[in-house]
Amino acid sequence: MSSEPLRQFRDDRAARSQAETAGAGPRASEERRLVAWVGKSVVFTGNLTSLEDMTIDGRVEGTIEVRDHDLTIGPDANIQANISARVVTVLGLVTGTITATSRVHIHDSGTVNGDITSPRLIIADGAQFQGRADTGRANS
Repeated sequence: MSSEPLRQFRDDRAARSQAETAGAGPRASEERRLVAWVGKSVVFTGNLTSLEDMTIDGRVEGTIEVRDHDLTIGPDANIQANISARVVTVLGLVTGTITATSRVHIHDSGTVNGDITSPRLIIADGAQFQGRADTGRANS
């Protein structure tokens, strides 16, 4: 199980954050987030909506809506939800329907049990997918 894609994602995010907050005080860097993050120890039940990119490393049950943004499901995540986002990257476990307006990428450590609707679907060697895939136009 490789965490290289997630590590690269976090390294890129940290570099952008440092560049954007250069010269600003510590308070500005705390207030300026590029990606919302749900940590490993977080368990969320209900409707989760974000107006920015999001990374989930914890557990979510319900629905996740990140409409015009990117959603990354970390390698330790356990998601039991219907997901709607622009781009969905799966490194952990997702049980539920995924609808993406751009693409879904299931990495070698990722597992999806449910249907996927997306114009582009990437399934890495070693990834697990059980469900139906529709690569026609996703409903907005």
